[in-house]
Parts: sequence; C-alpha cells; structure tokens
Amino acid sequence: MTLRSYIFTIAAAIFLLAVVLQMLRRRRLRERHAIWWMLAGVLALVAGIFPGTVTAIADFLGIEVPLNLVFFTSIIILFVVNLQHAAELTALESKTRILAEKVALLEMEREDDGRDEPRSDG
Repeated sequence: MTLRSYIFTIAAAIFLLAVVLQMLRRRRLRERHAIWWMLAGVLALVAGIFPGTVTAIADFLGIEVPLNLVFFTSIIILFVVNLQHAAELTALESKTRILAEKVALLEMEREDDGRDEPRSDG
C-alpha cells in the first residue's frame, strides 16, 4: 500500500464517520440507522490504519484476495441496511393502511350523521 492510498483510506473513513455524526447531530439520521454506517466507518478506519488486518482476516477465512473481503463486508452491511429499511417500510405501509381505513370509517359516520338530521328550509 502506498502512502497516498494509506492516507486516502484513513481520510475517507474519517470523512464517513464525520458525515454520520453530523447527520445525527442535525437529526437527519436516526440512531438505529446510524449504527450500521458507524460500523462501516469504524471498520474502514481500522482497515485504513492497520491494512495488515484485512490481509490477516482474509488469510484466516481462506480468501485469496483481501479486497474481496472488503467488498463482501460492504455488501453484507448494505444488505442489512436494506433489510432494516424494508422492515420499517412494511410497518409504515401497514400503519398507513389502518389510518386510511379509520379515516374512511369516520367519513362514513359523518355522512350518515348528516343524513339523519332534519333539514331546515329556514
């Protein structure tokens, strides 16, 4: 690893962590979502500071090219984030459907109440 790539990797990891922390601070990202991005940032920072760890872990797992381990780990983290968002979207869709049904029932009740009252031509 060249000095330039070593510095770039560390800077990119620090930038990712700074962006996530800034989004948390401004309430643009919730804590449960930030956990996965913080994990990715910390892993990138560790891999940047100690590039030998990626090689050692890849050798231990039997992966010949250490970069493949980085890609695999990134894909797993993105998969988990996507799965978390899909679960939350499903829950929100269910709540939206229930709210729409309740609103429709309330509108029907209001229309029925309006028909029962006598009209004054007054």
